[in-house]
Amino acid sequence: MKRKILVVDDEVAIVRVLRDRLEMEGFEVLTAYDGAQGVEIARKEQPDLIIMDITMPNMDGLTAARLLREQPETAHIPIIMLTARGQESDERAGYQAGAALYFTKPFSTRQLVREIRRILGESEE
Repeated sequence: MKRKILVVDDEVAIVRVLRDRLEMEGFEVLTAYDGAQGVEIARKEQPDLIIMDITMPNMDGLTAARLLREQPETAHIPIIMLTARGQESDERAGYQAGAALYFTKPFSTRQLVREIRRILGESEE
């Protein structure tokens, strides 16, 4: 069975790049374009991992991550923050909100896939 990854980012180009690469790597990819939509999809679909931007309309990624951590049905899902916000205080806020990993844009899709597999306990294929 394919592992399911939810990509939450308001930048369509980023979502497209991630979706294409992750599908090529054998993952099923769900997409959302703001934090509120991401929380809703995570509750319904129970992805194996979430990749989330911080700066988004309607609900930012930090708020969405905190909501996901507070709810028993989503608290276990690892979250990778993928954001242009690279200050140490931003990274600290990401981890405090419940991120398993903090990646800054621009990013290497190869490195991101490697980290996803590590977090999910998969070996590289």
